[in-house]
Amino acid sequence: MARVTRKGKSTKVRKPTKRRGRASPRASASASLRFLAHARSGDKGNTANVGLIALEPEYYHILVKEVTPARVARHFKGMVSGVERFELPNLNALNFLLHDALDGGGTISLKTDAQGKVYSTALLRMEIPVPAALARRLARA
Repeated sequence: MARVTRKGKSTKVRKPTKRRGRASPRASASASLRFLAHARSGDKGNTANVGLIALEPEYYHILVKEVTPARVARHFKGMVSGVERFELPNLNALNFLLHDALDGGGTISLKTDAQGKVYSTALLRMEIPVPAALARRLARA
């Protein structure tokens, strides 16, 4: 495992996969979403709403391909009953609805975060596959 460091923070990055003894030009590594996007979240009743916005326009296609509703649902396993995704290509962003995430909603929930504000930070901790060249560039940033 290699580590990507940015602004004093580090994260694990898997080394490129190899084929026939050498790295493929399309080899991939993994990186935390916090190096590719920023996020905002809030609530609507019992549903948390998370916006994921690419830090660079070139990252948007990676987000679309890798941050699927199924992957997000696995990331929040046991915390949500379902995930919907909406694409906003003109904003280089994705919007996720996390159903049944707030234990009934802000006014009746006994959860510490009844408005779902920490879901954005939690999503940014998810790791996704990225091209090895991008992982190297993120490591230098």
